[in-house]
Amino acid sequence: MRAAQEPDTAATAELRALAEQAGRDLEDASALDILRWAADTFGARFCVTSSMEDAVVAHLAARARPGVDVVFLDTGYHFPETIGTRDAVEAVMDVNVITLVPELTVAEQDAAYGPRLHERDPDLCCAMRKVKPLEEGLAGYAAWATGLRRDESPTRANTPVVGWDEKRRKVKVSPIARWTQDDVDAYVTEHGVLTNPLLMDGYGSVGCAPCTRRLLDGEDARAGRWAGRAKTECGLHG
Repeated sequence: MRAAQEPDTAATAELRALAEQAGRDLEDASALDILRWAADTFGARFCVTSSMEDAVVAHLAARARPGVDVVFLDTGYHFPETIGTRDAVEAVMDVNVITLVPELTVAEQDAAYGPRLHERDPDLCCAMRKVKPLEEGLAGYAAWATGLRRDESPTRANTPVVGWDEKRRKVKVSPIARWTQDDVDAYVTEHGVLTNPLLMDGYGSVGCAPCTRRLLDGEDARAGRWAGRAKTECGLHG
């Protein structure tokens, strides 16, 4: 049994080393060049994940690899505007949108765990409706891209442009990690990129409707997520 596991261990170590080296080499590269590296390196085993807050990374990735897979988690709790953004991205961009869903519908989860689990145990709710579906959905990929930015919150300040996702044993690409909100806005304007309408209605970050509110003056972009709780991340990114 040990012998059968060794090739996987060696392959994982090689992939980790590749990610760490790329993170150093590409730190000052453009977002498009980072995505071109990922597309050239991993081909069909590379995908983009999107919350449909905006389609900036999907748009960039489509320039690097037309027809790229864009993975979206439909938690069952999304705002209608978020679903509409996903449908619009699928309709107008050169990408292949793949929608992942949890094992349980919202009604089935309510029956099994009680209603409003997101209020009583948001970590468990996120684990079932986000983390597990993503882990299963990423199984066939060696690398995945995110829209994480260092300026979004203190928990994301050290995000590498290419790093190693230890939990999933995959290369994690964050091509716009060094961007600011001004950079995002400029790219959206220059390329006419689709954005979630809620970003124009006081929301700084768009997640599940029951756990997302508009920002107050002076708050960072993610302050409206799980407001009033110590929770700042859903578990997808550590």
